[in-house]
Amino acid sequence: MEKNTLLAIVLSTLVVLIGFSLQAKLNPSQPAVSSEQETTKTEIINESAVLQNEAPKTVLENTAVNPDEEFVVVEKNNETPVAETLYTIETDLVHVVFTNRGGDILSYKLKKHLDNEEPVEMAYSVDDNRAFSVVFGGENGVPIDELFTVRKINDTSIGFYRDFSVKNSDGTSSSFTLVKKYSFVPDEYMFELNITIDGDETLSGIQFGNSAYSIRTSPQIGPQWNLKQDRYEYRKFYYLLDGKKKSIAVNQGKTKQITDRFTWTALTGKYFTSIAFPENPIQAVTYNSISEDSTKPVSQMILSRGPIAGGKNTDLWRFYLGPRTEKELARYNVPTNNSYMLSDSRLNEIVQSTGILAPLEVLLKFIMQLFYKLIPNWGVSIILMTILMRVVIFPLTKKSTESTLKMQEHAPKMQEIQAKYKDDPKKLNEEMAKFYQASGYNPLSGCLPLLIQFPLIFAMYNLFNNYFEFRGAMFIPGWIPDLSQGDSLMQLPFVVPFVKWTELRLLPVIYVVSQLLFGKVTQTPSTTQQQGSMKFMMYGMPIMFFFLFYNAPAGLLLYWTFSNILTLGQQVVINKMMQAKKHKELSLINK
Repeated sequence: MEKNTLLAIVLSTLVVLIGFSLQAKLNPSQPAVSSEQETTKTEIINESAVLQNEAPKTVLENTAVNPDEEFVVVEKNNETPVAETLYTIETDLVHVVFTNRGGDILSYKLKKHLDNEEPVEMAYSVDDNRAFSVVFGGENGVPIDELFTVRKINDTSIGFYRDFSVKNSDGTSSSFTLVKKYSFVPDEYMFELNITIDGDETLSGIQFGNSAYSIRTSPQIGPQWNLKQDRYEYRKFYYLLDGKKKSIAVNQGKTKQITDRFTWTALTGKYFTSIAFPENPIQAVTYNSISEDSTKPVSQMILSRGPIAGGKNTDLWRFYLGPRTEKELARYNVPTNNSYMLSDSRLNEIVQSTGILAPLEVLLKFIMQLFYKLIPNWGVSIILMTILMRVVIFPLTKKSTESTLKMQEHAPKMQEIQAKYKDDPKKLNEEMAKFYQASGYNPLSGCLPLLIQFPLIFAMYNLFNNYFEFRGAMFIPGWIPDLSQGDSLMQLPFVVPFVKWTELRLLPVIYVVSQLLFGKVTQTPSTTQQQGSMKFMMYGMPIMFFFLFYNAPAGLLLYWTFSNILTLGQQVVINKMMQAKKHKELSLINK
């Protein structure tokens, strides 16, 4: 096989491998579920007592709405719930359903963001693993499943409470009331959860193992996704420690625990996020990805509170469940922009990219937003951005093409040298170096322009695959109604075997056709030995990409497809320029 052809195949394969690696980085792989945990389970030692349930008999007082005021027990009675009851709180942004079983959240829907024409569900509760359930002790504790008494404080606040008794080490008993009070505010995706322990005079504290209690967030956030089919969706965990954002990878079937006292922690998907932001630093967080159903992955945070000294205590927790956008999250950096007077929270850092490509992504996003202001259609903005990028890198494309054509001219002489010194590698390298110097040809001159383009390509990929504004953004009615999803001509009446396709899509077909046409235009004469590899480059690679990108978001595929079409046009222009230059040189020689 000719050496330069082999180099081209290696580079193409490298592009594919880098693409898969990038996708794996952006969309972490989810291995099969395993019962083995990465962290050793913490054995909960009941250092205070063994919990025993009593009938609920504590009533919330309205003054407890202010988290700065001490919770006051104002009445005791024998009111006992006999059945599970659901309660609802609704603001302009969210619709929340509670159960008095544990005082947990069963549903948390975002009214202004849709998933299959229904509000996005941010609290996928699974049986006894309900959202915002409380366990006594650490992450391995069993969620409280008893019925709580309920007090609807006002239209945006609700309280749940129940009495518990503990058996002390000296044989005596103490009792305390556990209170969960949720408070919501209009025009906010953030809400407050106050956890109150109100004990009698004999209660000296609450401690089970290393923790007093833990809060379990929702087992999964929306929108709903299938692990095996939605390869472009993902879940990631972040936390802020000492002013620096850090990420933590947790494979499906595993758990990891962080015990640093960090400021906030978050679970994010492509477009939405769940953030825990307590008033005081978190003692420990366990990131849980253990699921019984491999197609429905669990991504859950378990927040552990350290031991409580004394008989009375109120902890203030804030949770954000909403869109993962700079606009919403940056509000919590300026006190006057949010209802909780929070400042310098740095929650918006979960939106921002990190690494050497981050500044490039910021620049590309800024340019695309300018295009959107000119023509308010994100599909058009993608096309204009693609045109701009192809114009910017045109000199590199031209340089690469010129190098390829020059390589073709020198190919016979290079093959002659290779054949002559095939048994003497050292001499072969010396003669090839002399030939390159004499002819003025650099074999890397064609690869270098391509390598320079890689950062731009990867930055565009990351931007288009995660840009929130593409979600629900229509480009062409009836064909591309949502740039964050694959395009669709029609719903197939069956599921395509092996690949599990359910939609007939046009963009992947256009993409493959553009790739094939580009291969035809750039096709060069080849020897018999090279024909097999050239056919693979021309037909095999486009087919491979067809399967790779079939379910890709329309915004991302629109960029790739239109970039191919523009590159094809550029190649035609460059070929004509090179032919004209060659004819001119020949005419001068003939004179």
